[in-house]
Amino acid sequence: MLLNDKQKALIEKIGIYHENNGMQPAVARIMGLLFVSDQPEMTFDEISETLNLSKSATSNALNLLLQTGQIEYTTFSGERKRYFRLKLSNWRDGFTKKISQMISFRESLQEAMALKADKDCQASQNINELIEFLDFLSQEMPTLLEKWENRKH
Repeated sequence: MLLNDKQKALIEKIGIYHENNGMQPAVARIMGLLFVSDQPEMTFDEISETLNLSKSATSNALNLLLQTGQIEYTTFSGERKRYFRLKLSNWRDGFTKKISQMISFRESLQEAMALKADKDCQASQNINELIEFLDFLSQEMPTLLEKWENRKH
């Protein structure tokens, strides 16, 4: 698959976003490619060749993406190849999980505050503000998701 300059730049931009969120570079670039590609699915070889990745790096990255549920694959009758595609149907679950993890981090922050000798210092004030925001997020999130669902109908 040949990419134009705009596609290459966008794959890089999406890749950097995913790297900043903890993904390895090859994994992040594959995500970028699958978002940008005009093809709904891509084979192992197409991904490897398009991104100029080694077979090992491609294999490791695809396995990680499959394990984390971010991609899936399909096969077509009479072919031995697997065709990989983004698994976007689960975006809501992934988003909700990340928000839940952030909100549950609140308990650790409260424990940290309990251990602080100086509860009035700037660091303590910042932690308290974060705790308050996570409380707010916890209360507002169900309403936001409900509003989102209702606007589609």
